[in-house]
Amino acid sequence: MAAGVVRDLGLRPRLPDRRVWAGLLAVEALWVTSHFALTPATVTDPRYVLYPFVWINAGLYAVWRVRPGPASDGVRRLADFVGTGYFLTLAWLSGLLAVYGPDHAHTHLHGWQVTVATPGWGPRIAYVGSWFHAYFVPYRVVGYLALAYLLASAVRELSARTLTGALGVATCVGCSFPLLLSLAGSLGLGGGAGLATVSALSLDLSTAAFLLAVGALLWRPGDRSGGG
Repeated sequence: MAAGVVRDLGLRPRLPDRRVWAGLLAVEALWVTSHFALTPATVTDPRYVLYPFVWINAGLYAVWRVRPGPASDGVRRLADFVGTGYFLTLAWLSGLLAVYGPDHAHTHLHGWQVTVATPGWGPRIAYVGSWFHAYFVPYRVVGYLALAYLLASAVRELSARTLTGALGVATCVGCSFPLLLSLAGSLGLGGGAGLATVSALSLDLSTAAFLLAVGALLWRPGDRSGGG
């Protein structure tokens, strides 16, 4: 019975093969160890090393867990449009994407740029042009793609039942919180002692917001496999 419920809701079993996760964690541990062994970098705060992998692993798990159900061509196009728009909005508010005028300060840094950074934070790949820039920060891109996939899957599932349900998913607190948090940062709200504290905890808050959004979009009422 449980398997039937999981299949109906488009959810795979709660955990994939242990060997998959063990292999992933082993690769990540080797990546981190090699980086600090082969570069002058040192660990100043362990949470900054761990948080990117919280994003990456939670995002990969969520994408693996959710399997989009069947839908009409119109519903699929709507879901793809919502998911793409959500990803682009998150990327824009977080600064991964930006469009500006030709006199912007970045005009002297045109072209591709690659920066070695702590695993998860890097390698950072950027393209800066006269009118726009696009940054690739691994944990952010993986996390935002996962959220976009989850939102598209939820819209695809619920829009087949009711438009009200689809709109509810698109405006849920879990989806909106990362947007509001990124918007606050993009507006430069860093003045004052209280806001300075928020700025110092921005990664903690954004990680919490990301996990909240993943949980909100991953949760399915009636899932008896242990997921909610």
